[in-house]
Amino acid sequence: MEIKWGIIGAGDVTEVKSGPAFRKIEHSDLVAVMRRDAAKAKDYAERHGVSKWYSDAQQLIDDPDVNAIYIATPPDSHLFYASAALRAGKPVYLEKPMTLNGAEANELVKLQQAYQGKLTVAHYRRVQPYFKKVKELIDFHIGVPRVASLRYYQQPLSVEAMQSPRMQWRLNPEQSGGGLFHDLAPHQIDLMYYFFGNIAFSKGIAHNQAGLYAAVDVVSGEILFENNVLFNGQWAFNVAEDLDVCEIVGSEGRISFSVFGNRPIELASKLGIQHFPFESLAHVQQPLISAAVAYFRGEAPNPCSVREGSEVMKVMDSFVTPTLGLPSGFPREGRQ
Repeated sequence: MEIKWGIIGAGDVTEVKSGPAFRKIEHSDLVAVMRRDAAKAKDYAERHGVSKWYSDAQQLIDDPDVNAIYIATPPDSHLFYASAALRAGKPVYLEKPMTLNGAEANELVKLQQAYQGKLTVAHYRRVQPYFKKVKELIDFHIGVPRVASLRYYQQPLSVEAMQSPRMQWRLNPEQSGGGLFHDLAPHQIDLMYYFFGNIAFSKGIAHNQAGLYAAVDVVSGEILFENNVLFNGQWAFNVAEDLDVCEIVGSEGRISFSVFGNRPIELASKLGIQHFPFESLAHVQQPLISAAVAYFRGEAPNPCSVREGSEVMKVMDSFVTPTLGLPSGFPREGRQ
């Protein structure tokens, strides 16, 4: 079976990160795109050589030439469009964050089960060679993993950046779920889940310190995994210097790497210090899209399931909902 994709929300993320990859993978082609702005949909189609364009998502979903749907709209419409595609019997590749919050994610889990459809969440870093190498080092070169620490800091956005259309929806919690944290943290938290497995408990705190926009701009959170690894993460989008570092320390060694910076992975062990450099990918989503194509064709397992994506959303909720006066921890069912 050839996978013939239709994109709902052919915006910035699809220009380089994902869109071109659909035509660079065997048994995959991009045949239709949709944006609510018809002129922009037509422009995208013409620039990328796509034969069909729509300004109505349901028309794209109903197109008989489209048999798989990539949803790349802001998160506030993910549940709606994913439900429509599953209802039409078409598999879904869904951008992160998969929904606005954990409640919507849980609803999507139920819908996927009800329709018996296929859905892959675009937590694409877990299948990139860089992070597969990190996983290999954790499993075989640092003994028993004990603790993981992540620090991600950014300087405040300029006034010009905050006013750009591509940033405004990200800073609006009603559209994005929670600002820059919700835009970036799904990748980081999913990697921890990919590295360490099932989550026993998570908690955190979040605050809007600088008051530059409606969303929180500083978050701190902890996760205890069932394998006893303890994770601590801190995100700040209002500080003097940028920082992107994650350290994982085990009983016999330490790994240091970046999530977004692609700096060489560092391994410190009884053999000394080793570095593992990797080339940047032209299209960062291509490895996961390739895996999703194989899954949709029945040739491989789901590279990132809706249930796995739901776990990430629950963790994010547990980090930020205390700000709203809600319970501060999120124990998993049966593990209280």
